[in-house]
Amino acid sequence: MTMYAPAQSADGRPLVELREVSRSYGQGGPPALAGVDLRVAAGECLAVLGPSGSGKSTLLHLIAGLDRPTGGSVTVDGLRVDRLGEAASARYRRSRIGLVFQFFQLLDDLTVVDNVLLPAQLAGLPRAEARRRAAELLERLGIARYAGTHPGRLSGGERQRVAVARALMNRPALLLADEPTGALDSAAGDGVRELLAGLNADGQTIVLVTHDLRLAAACATRTVELVDGRVVRDAGVAA
Repeated sequence: MTMYAPAQSADGRPLVELREVSRSYGQGGPPALAGVDLRVAAGECLAVLGPSGSGKSTLLHLIAGLDRPTGGSVTVDGLRVDRLGEAASARYRRSRIGLVFQFFQLLDDLTVVDNVLLPAQLAGLPRAEARRRAAELLERLGIARYAGTHPGRLSGGERQRVAVARALMNRPALLLADEPTGALDSAAGDGVRELLAGLNADGQTIVLVTHDLRLAAACATRTVELVDGRVVRDAGVAA
């Protein structure tokens, strides 16, 4: 087993399962999601594509437990995420998923290594074990030399690598990425595409939402397209 991938269940269940999921915001307009059925197997890298307003970010937020569906069910790693209270949702995000955002969301007053250590500290991982894990991740992601540096002194691509290391700290079953190349220039974007493809090749399950067709082509094993809150296409990249 690689340093990235968590243990995967062998019972054949999908790692992520959405059944008839809808999300409305009560403003009289069309729903953000309308009856979405979606399954993601362990080891897949799923890219969710679609125009702005199609429901991509809503879908990601529901899987992350940051929002709740109006109807339907969301199950991740055997857990009914849509039924969790606030405290249980926070525990779920600490233990089962990693989140990567477009604008990194690093704490500029902490060093790189301290940013990466945060999830382990919140989860109560022993300090020595957490520091070993952080050092492994920083080395493997090519940013070990920046361990004592503050994020504001790094390039966009380097900061996104720090964000990925932080997301992987607790060996999540699922990595969620929201437009991970959206704030990067072409060269930095290429580096993050290669990084995510490598993580998936090592066994990490990934769901990402993106406008970046190059990202989908580089690392997705399957793509889903949303339009007006509905799945209009579900195919492997080669299809």
